[in-house]
Amino acid sequence: MRLIHWAMASLVLIGGSANAARPMNTDDARIVDPKSCQLESWIKHPKGSTEFWAQPACNFTGSLELTVGGAITRADGSSNTSTQLLQGKTLFKPLEVNGWGLGLAAGVARDPRAGAGRGSDLYAYVPASFSFLDDKLVMHTNVGWLHEQDTRKHRMTWGLGSELQLHEKTWLIAETHGQNNGRPFVQVGVRHWLVPDRVQFDVTWGSRVGDGSQRWFTLGLRLLSLPFLP
Repeated sequence: MRLIHWAMASLVLIGGSANAARPMNTDDARIVDPKSCQLESWIKHPKGSTEFWAQPACNFTGSLELTVGGAITRADGSSNTSTQLLQGKTLFKPLEVNGWGLGLAAGVARDPRAGAGRGSDLYAYVPASFSFLDDKLVMHTNVGWLHEQDTRKHRMTWGLGSELQLHEKTWLIAETHGQNNGRPFVQVGVRHWLVPDRVQFDVTWGSRVGDGSQRWFTLGLRLLSLPFLP
């Protein structure tokens, strides 16, 4: 709950224009506005546990978005930090209306419960986005690489996502993503601007294809700031 309290306290500071955001796994070819920050936070409820996520990100230079975040998982009556994440993301070509954009993201995700020197995964991926109908429909594709430190295995990752404008402030979002082996995941939801370009709310439902035991439900809040960094 400390994570949620911190996220709500950030309302004082946080207040860009990008649409795609977590908890969708498929990323977009956009970064937060220069000298600005954002906070992506959500509650994910899979079977048997509840995850509280927060991912603050800032763009100090104008071309590099840095994200530091993580999750606290509550299960069996106790709470533990289950994920710590550090990521950098840049753009080779910004997404334009009725055009396309291309970027690169890389980072490390760690499970502190695994002990020292274990539980860390390195990853990188290329997000590409394509705008149609004056941004009323935007498609996203991700192709990436994952290195599992514990197993020393390398995997290919992929994702395909979409945003379809239903109303001036409301979007239908959907995605499928996975790795080069195993069944893929799907997720659908609705995203709504409570305050245009400042406060965004979303609700999603997801599952692993063909596995009813791996289902989840999320509620998310995204806050974006005006430029304030030196």
